[in-house]
Amino acid sequence: METKKLLEEADKYVMHTYGRFPVALRKGRGMRVWSTSGKEYLDFLGGIAVNVLGHCHPKVVVTIQKQAQRLIHVSNLYHIEPQVRLAKLLCTHSFADKVFFCNSGAEANEAAIKLVRKYASEQLGAGRSGIISTLNSFHGRTLGALTATGQEKFHKGFGPLVPGFTYVPFDDLDSMKAAVSPETCAIILEPVQAEGGVQVPSPEYLKGVRKICDDNGILLILDEVQTGMGRTGTLFAHEQFGIVPDVMTLAKGLGAGVPIGAMLATDKVAASFQPKTHASTFGGNPLVCAAAITTLEVILEDGFVLDHVNRISRYFMGRLEQLKNVFSDKVVAVRGMGLLIGVELVRDALPVVNACMERGILVGTAGSGNVLRLTPPLIVEEKDIDVLITTLEDVLEK
Repeated sequence: METKKLLEEADKYVMHTYGRFPVALRKGRGMRVWSTSGKEYLDFLGGIAVNVLGHCHPKVVVTIQKQAQRLIHVSNLYHIEPQVRLAKLLCTHSFADKVFFCNSGAEANEAAIKLVRKYASEQLGAGRSGIISTLNSFHGRTLGALTATGQEKFHKGFGPLVPGFTYVPFDDLDSMKAAVSPETCAIILEPVQAEGGVQVPSPEYLKGVRKICDDNGILLILDEVQTGMGRTGTLFAHEQFGIVPDVMTLAKGLGAGVPIGAMLATDKVAASFQPKTHASTFGGNPLVCAAAITTLEVILEDGFVLDHVNRISRYFMGRLEQLKNVFSDKVVAVRGMGLLIGVELVRDALPVVNACMERGILVGTAGSGNVLRLTPPLIVEEKDIDVLITTLEDVLEK
């Protein structure tokens, strides 16, 4: 379809839930995507941390093709071989004993909220339903996940929200400790706040939160929807902080592009979910689980991808720091972990995003709108980063 007509029909028939750029992407390979008009883009947004192996990774594509010929979907009333294999793989490489599969990060966080409240009602007694979240967090757009999100701009117009949530500043242990009450059953937070502007906590923060949970007999949910699957240089970001959660949520990069989410938990906590307590019709179907198995195997294979993320991240951050030094009047800070990177500007970042797009580079925004969000595929190379830096130099200069 011709681009102009496609955009017109999108405006007519598709709900306006996104402020979409006037570009229609139709093809992708590795770090690159092409629009319907034939323009090539270097993708430093990666589907917002989804395309961890790049676009149309050959092993993932072949897996999807083979599985689609064999079996696409059956009900969770029956056992599903790829689902069992993926659950085993996730548990083997994490703290968890059990996995619940769904279709997105929001659904995974909804499941986590239900699980900790069910656990609390059974193990801690009546009235233990309170959950502490952090300001500027983001956990999804379904009602429970939206309520857990500590940003008022996302709440407007959707009240009444789910009761029982309290919000405290991120990376503030004193506020977290003070917020715990006799009604509290859990704390939910992201190891690194991604949507909130790529905010990296102090090294002792997560250990302190874990201790607060242990001291008060409450559960810790880590939302690793954006930080998981090798994004920060380890399979899960919390590994770098020396702690383990009771519950963890995953999505985005888990399927390298297919819609899959997961909630992982210890046996002790997972036991509170039994038949009829929670479910998902499409959750963990054969097609998406097969894709996720291949994605995870590629990431873990000989440690190559994780080693590459750590090496290339040092190069990337170094180049961005050089950029900051040259444009110190325009760039406030460079921060991040692995390939989850934010560049804070003195002004709104959207004009920079648009200017980069005109020059064939896709980047995003985060936080209050003045942070460039860079979440490229984990396969990004130095030559790709050099093109981005040269582009940013040109844009910032002008």
